[in-house]
Amino acid sequence: MLRGVVFDMDGVVIDSHPLHRSAWRTFLAALGRTIVDSELDIILDGGKRDEILKHFLGELTPEQIVEYGQRKDEILRKGGTPVEPMTGVVELLESLYASGIRLALATSANRYRVLRTLKELQLEHYFETVVTGDDVPTGKPDPAIYALAAAQMKEEPDHLLAVEDAVSGVKAARSAGMRCMGIAHNGRAESLRIAGANPIIEDFRSVSFGQLQALFD
Repeated sequence: MLRGVVFDMDGVVIDSHPLHRSAWRTFLAALGRTIVDSELDIILDGGKRDEILKHFLGELTPEQIVEYGQRKDEILRKGGTPVEPMTGVVELLESLYASGIRLALATSANRYRVLRTLKELQLEHYFETVVTGDDVPTGKPDPAIYALAAAQMKEEPDHLLAVEDAVSGVKAARSAGMRCMGIAHNGRAESLRIAGANPIIEDFRSVSFGQLQALFD
């Protein structure tokens, strides 16, 4: 029986990947790092910000991680292009919420950005549980973030559906014992399927509460 849905945030609830790519490119260029576009694919994989920083810059002190993270987020905030919800996601959230399905967010983003984004988009009331990268020691594909979401919801993982657009996120959800629906707007349908996502959708306009509920019948 479906009792709850746990959403990733970036690329799932909000259409933020292009903005993040641009912000990371600008940030790294300011540090003298010129990178090709394919190197930025790592930001699509659901890792925590400190893991991404270390990937590009090597070992950093805790103070550097905080400073660099704030600089990158400031670039993102001042980017001039407001982030928007993914197509159809608000309608799906409203349908699930009205049907009594419990909703949670499990994202590797830091808590400050998550809460600010949800408030700005007026989405915070949908999610009774919000787990962020600040709450776990290791990012996806480690299952910790989804295991913590299930624990805070006080639900068994096999009654929860995760929604992910990244291979590492699918692996994290499946390792935590959840079924996972993949959203393949990024052209990664086959990779998501191999990782364990089922079903896979192009966008939220193609899915309904009844279809999600049927997955657990």
